[in-house]
Amino acid sequence: MPDPAEQRLDLIFAALADPTRRRVLSMLLEDDMAVSDVAQPFAMSLAAISKHLAVLAAAGLIRQERRGRITWCMLDPEGMRAASVWMQGFGQFDPVDLDDFERFLETEMQAWGRE
Repeated sequence: MPDPAEQRLDLIFAALADPTRRRVLSMLLEDDMAVSDVAQPFAMSLAAISKHLAVLAAAGLIRQERRGRITWCMLDPEGMRAASVWMQGFGQFDPVDLDDFERFLETEMQAWGRE
């Protein structure tokens, strides 16, 4: 039987492997956003963005909340904890500093031409 902790790590790292999903995380660092607002800067369909959001939610990196007819997305900083703990096991990684992570994601956003 697969280890649930290992499955969780697989989900987290698979979610982070995609540049679109990393950019979404960068956007959500700034504020909660409606799904339609998340989709706006991307040259893809709302359905495609929704699939990316589902991957991030399954990995525990974001939460989605229905408010009336609008689905809102918000970053879940605790989602990185499992990956951080796993990396610390190698002895050369410090715990994930959310300020450092924010700076990393801002750099990613600038690489996409958005400030």
